[in-house]
Amino acid sequence: MGENKQIPPQFDLNAKWDACLDLGVRRFVYSSLAGAFGGLLLFRSPVTRWAAVAFGAGVGIGSAYTECSTMFDGSPATPKISDTPASE
Repeated sequence: MGENKQIPPQFDLNAKWDACLDLGVRRFVYSSLAGAFGGLLLFRSPVTRWAAVAFGAGVGIGSAYTECSTMFDGSPATPKISDTPASE
Protein backbone atom coordinates (compact mmCIF):
# COMPACT_ATOMS: atom_id res chain seq x y z
CA MET A 1 0.00 0.00 0.00
CA GLY A 2 2.87 2.35 0.70
CA GLU A 3 4.67 1.47 -2.53
CA ASN A 4 5.73 4.39 -4.65
CA LYS A 5 6.06 3.24 -8.24
CA GLN A 6 8.10 5.59 -10.38
CA ILE A 7 8.17 5.37 -14.15
CA PRO A 8 11.69 5.57 -15.57
CA PRO A 9 12.18 8.72 -17.68
CA GLN A 10 12.85 6.76 -20.89
CA PHE A 11 9.39 5.12 -20.63
CA ASP A 12 7.34 8.13 -19.49
CA LEU A 13 5.35 8.94 -22.63
CA ASN A 14 3.28 11.67 -21.01
CA ALA A 15 6.38 13.67 -20.17
CA LYS A 16 7.75 13.15 -23.68
CA TRP A 17 4.50 14.31 -25.30
CA ASP A 18 4.35 17.34 -23.03
CA ALA A 19 7.93 18.25 -23.89
CA CYS A 20 7.30 17.77 -27.62
CA LEU A 21 4.15 19.86 -27.64
CA ASP A 22 5.87 22.61 -25.70
CA LEU A 23 8.88 22.51 -28.01
CA GLY A 24 6.71 22.47 -31.13
CA VAL A 25 4.58 25.42 -30.11
CA ARG A 26 7.56 27.49 -29.00
CA ARG A 27 9.58 26.84 -32.15
CA PHE A 28 6.55 27.44 -34.38
CA VAL A 29 5.82 30.80 -32.75
CA TYR A 30 9.41 32.00 -32.50
CA SER A 31 10.35 31.05 -36.04
CA SER A 32 7.10 32.53 -37.40
CA LEU A 33 7.92 35.79 -35.63
CA ALA A 34 11.46 35.68 -37.00
CA GLY A 35 10.05 35.10 -40.49
CA ALA A 36 7.61 37.98 -40.05
CA PHE A 37 10.38 40.30 -38.89
CA GLY A 38 12.67 39.21 -41.72
CA GLY A 39 9.87 39.59 -44.25
CA LEU A 40 9.09 43.05 -42.92
CA LEU A 41 12.70 44.11 -43.33
CA LEU A 42 13.46 42.46 -46.65
CA PHE A 43 10.26 42.41 -48.73
CA ARG A 44 7.72 44.98 -49.87
CA SER A 45 4.95 42.79 -51.21
CA PRO A 46 2.50 41.28 -48.69
CA VAL A 47 2.64 37.97 -50.55
CA THR A 48 6.39 37.61 -50.08
CA ARG A 49 6.07 38.70 -46.45
CA TRP A 50 3.52 35.93 -45.83
CA ALA A 51 5.82 33.53 -47.66
CA ALA A 52 8.62 34.46 -45.25
CA VAL A 53 6.28 33.81 -42.31
CA ALA A 54 5.27 30.44 -43.79
CA PHE A 55 8.91 29.53 -44.38
CA GLY A 56 9.78 30.41 -40.79
CA ALA A 57 6.85 28.36 -39.49
CA GLY A 58 7.95 25.39 -41.60
CA VAL A 59 11.49 25.63 -40.29
CA GLY A 60 10.18 25.72 -36.72
CA ILE A 61 7.88 22.74 -37.19
CA GLY A 62 10.61 20.78 -38.96
CA SER A 63 13.19 21.39 -36.27
CA ALA A 64 10.68 20.49 -33.54
CA TYR A 65 9.77 17.30 -35.41
CA THR A 66 13.43 16.33 -35.68
CA GLU A 67 14.03 16.97 -32.00
CA CYS A 68 10.93 15.05 -30.94
CA SER A 69 11.71 12.08 -33.16
CA THR A 70 15.11 11.75 -31.51
CA MET A 71 13.43 12.12 -28.11
CA PHE A 72 11.04 9.25 -28.79
CA ASP A 73 13.32 6.94 -30.78
CA GLY A 74 16.65 7.81 -29.25
CA SER A 75 19.54 9.23 -31.18
CA PRO A 76 19.84 8.06 -34.77
CA ALA A 77 22.55 5.59 -35.57
CA THR A 78 25.66 7.29 -36.84
CA PRO A 79 27.91 5.46 -39.28
CA LYS A 80 31.27 4.36 -37.97
CA ILE A 81 34.20 6.15 -39.50
CA SER A 82 37.25 3.96 -39.55
CA ASP A 83 40.78 5.24 -39.34
CA THR A 84 41.96 2.97 -42.14
CA PRO A 85 42.56 4.66 -45.48
CA ALA A 86 40.29 3.91 -48.38
CA SER A 87 41.49 1.14 -50.66
CA GLU A 88 43.05 2.37 -53.85
